[in-house]
Amino acid sequence: MDRVPVIALTGYLGAGKTSLLNHLLRRPGARLGVVVNDFGALNVDAALVTGQVDEAVSISGGCLCHLPDAGGLEDALHKLSRPRMRMDAILVEASGAADPIALHGLIRASRVPGIRPGGLIEVIDAVQHFRTVDRSPEPPARFAAATLAVISKADLLPAGERDEVLARIGARVRQRQPHVQIVTARHGRIDPALVFDTATDQDPVDELPLAQLYRDQHHDAGDHEQARAASVALTRPVRASLLVDLLERPPAGAYRIKGRLRVYGARAEQGYVVNVVGPLIHLTPLPQPPAVGELVAIGSDLDQPAAQQRLEAVASAPAGGPDPDGLRRLRRYRTLSAVRR
Repeated sequence: MDRVPVIALTGYLGAGKTSLLNHLLRRPGARLGVVVNDFGALNVDAALVTGQVDEAVSISGGCLCHLPDAGGLEDALHKLSRPRMRMDAILVEASGAADPIALHGLIRASRVPGIRPGGLIEVIDAVQHFRTVDRSPEPPARFAAATLAVISKADLLPAGERDEVLARIGARVRQRQPHVQIVTARHGRIDPALVFDTATDQDPVDELPLAQLYRDQHHDAGDHEQARAASVALTRPVRASLLVDLLERPPAGAYRIKGRLRVYGARAEQGYVVNVVGPLIHLTPLPQPPAVGELVAIGSDLDQPAAQQRLEAVASAPAGGPDPDGLRRLRRYRTLSAVRR
């Protein structure tokens, strides 16, 4: 029912984007589309791409920052988002020279009907930032587009200075993007649940089990800090104003909020799929409201008790009287989601 999320992976050359991409490709059961500038230059693990992805698309003509328009990217996204592909997500790995702000704009402005923005992950090399970039009085403007910042290579920092350097990097990122969530990756690995959902935890039966073989050989499928989650079942419709309040002001530490639900309308109930990634709010109407829905909040530093309380407050609130302001706010996000894809 929902559109395919498009997630951008950005960062300077050598920051660890490809390590993160290859780790995400090993997620059991994942059907992922991949858009890269150049397979050879980016060194995407060919076995993983062959085993887990039906079609991987390479953009010709240089890095994304040099594309005169969204043409090459649009064609790739259109190809990978076709319903028969049954993708869980599409990952776009940009070159180190690409401008994340421009890439973020291309994805948000895309006219491909089957996609939605799924966030922008900026990978930051802790050592390189410590040695060079951190000497600049102003943080890089590119941080402004990030919904998730992944700090890599922290284990290579001097042990006595590690915590201070990580705190300084985090502060510099938040100078440009106050709402960004920051994760320190172990060996370039984060919990894929922070980034996308899969329809199953089992590798597709119609594809070669190459990713499973890789996981068996390297024993690294779970070598990351698990994301935290809170969830609640929705056995009745929710009040629009309470739902929008939750989406606009997520629980502390929540990076994603997702769910299927029913909303009390002026005349009838309306079903929605909701997806929040950082500051991005996306609503898709459902032709048939779900009998029982759910809301889930996910984050690496999620305050689970507080998040659970917030979700249960939405689930248990009575309908009350008419809620025209809440419905107006909900319609606004529905309209923006349709316009921005």
